[in-house]
Amino acid sequence: MPLNPAICAPYVGRFAPSPSGPLHFGSLVAALGSFLQARSRGGRWLVRIEDLDPPREMAGAASLILQALEAYGLEWDGEVVYQSWRHDRYDEIIARLYRDGDLYWCRCTRREIAARGGLYNGHCRELGLAPQGCAARIRQRHPVYGFQDGLLGTIQVAPALAEEDFIIRRRDGLYAYNLAVVVDDMDAGITEIVRGADLLEPTVRQIALYQALGAEVPAWVHLPLAVLGDGNKLSKQNHAPALCLDEVRPTLIQALRFLGQQPPETLAACPIHEIIAWAIAHWRLSRVPKTPQPAPGT
Repeated sequence: MPLNPAICAPYVGRFAPSPSGPLHFGSLVAALGSFLQARSRGGRWLVRIEDLDPPREMAGAASLILQALEAYGLEWDGEVVYQSWRHDRYDEIIARLYRDGDLYWCRCTRREIAARGGLYNGHCRELGLAPQGCAARIRQRHPVYGFQDGLLGTIQVAPALAEEDFIIRRRDGLYAYNLAVVVDDMDAGITEIVRGADLLEPTVRQIALYQALGAEVPAWVHLPLAVLGDGNKLSKQNHAPALCLDEVRPTLIQALRFLGQQPPETLAACPIHEIIAWAIAHWRLSRVPKTPQPAPGT
């Protein structure tokens, strides 16, 4: 089981939304949980905009996200980082992995992979292809089959998923999430990643990439998802309403209760900075539910 040596380092956390739309209640839960985990430990909390996929972005969404964080009292440290600034760094890492023999070029299409069963079978692993028109795949030398989550305990994934050579740059030239998130968190010195439980499975691939790069593996906490009445995740794809930015206190209190915290009724009438101060002082990760929870109003 991978260890988390970064636990002993000065705490650095982060929130890293994609600008595909404004924040909704589910993303507030992720932001608030990561913020409180960092601040309750006297740590830094960084914000990164994951603008890797321009076709999926909404014009102005990054600004709306930052406005929402400010409205809800979630103040970040340092400058906001945009992944679109960091393409040269991603290319540097890709070149390094290729030199080390940990990456190869693959021309297989999604349709071809689906026809072979849905998981990539290493078809291009030994073909020595050039990068033109190809995706970059990690050569999985040391698969990671599980990890320790600070909330959920021991997590294990299917061996086939752990062993698959996964893409870190697509055939169309766009960088894959698994590459960018690892490089960004590594460079920022993130010691613990607090995010939604929908990202549990990719964690083993990210740990494998940390190890291939010789980097310290951060600690992990995956928070419960807010779900609709039909059990589906509250998301932008499911038309989750944007957070209200006028009177934020009721929604902030709802998010604290969703995370298992126990704010007193009188707190709802207090200024935002007092609500946040109370939340930092009383934050207990052990109270956070381990299973998906209904979104308010569902």
